[in-house]
Amino acid sequence: MGRLFLVELEGKSYCCRHCKTDIALCDDVVSKSFQSRRGKAYLFSKVANVYAGKKEDRMMMTGMHTVVDIYCVKCGSYVGWRYEFAFEKSQKYKEGKSVLERYKVWGPDGNNYWVAQEVEAGDSDTDD
Repeated sequence: MGRLFLVELEGKSYCCRHCKTDIALCDDVVSKSFQSRRGKAYLFSKVANVYAGKKEDRMMMTGMHTVVDIYCVKCGSYVGWRYEFAFEKSQKYKEGKSVLERYKVWGPDGNNYWVAQEVEAGDSDTDD
């Protein structure tokens, strides 16, 4: 295994719940209204210090998308997914953006989103 190089983010950021590695800046939040199977999730324009899993097509509430799961580069914990391709024209804005599941990351104020919430149907995204 080679040497691990981490990107140090300047400013308020979200970090991995397990190892506290910076993952995304607050300034890069696109939407806080996303949902995953496990609760609240945020859409980010860019993330750092993650690696991607295998591409797969997933049917989500907003239609079919090609996505990759993303993992913390330091500890390997699952933190969310990245949209690679949106089949629906109205969903193209998601391509290249990443979703971080709030229960998997520490917030900028040092809190962890542990509250289990019921996932409601609506205009948020989740796996079926």
